[in-house]
Amino acid sequence: MKADIHPDYHLIDVKLTDGTVYQMKSTWGKEGDTLTLDIDPTVHPAWTGGTSRLLDTGGRVSKFKNKYAGLGF
Repeated sequence: MKADIHPDYHLIDVKLTDGTVYQMKSTWGKEGDTLTLDIDPTVHPAWTGGTSRLLDTGGRVSKFKNKYAGLGF
């Protein structure tokens, strides 16, 4: 392995939106820096199973439902 080609891998603190702080290894920043997250697994709908609404722009959803109504959609 070549010397001095890899970034420094060190411990940093990661602060979640609720104030919880985790310590993990990263190449981000310097040893002991704090990375503050705006969106994290505790609040993001992708991880929390949040609800999302399907917006019917221009009646596209209605047209689809009418066109394929007999197929059980």
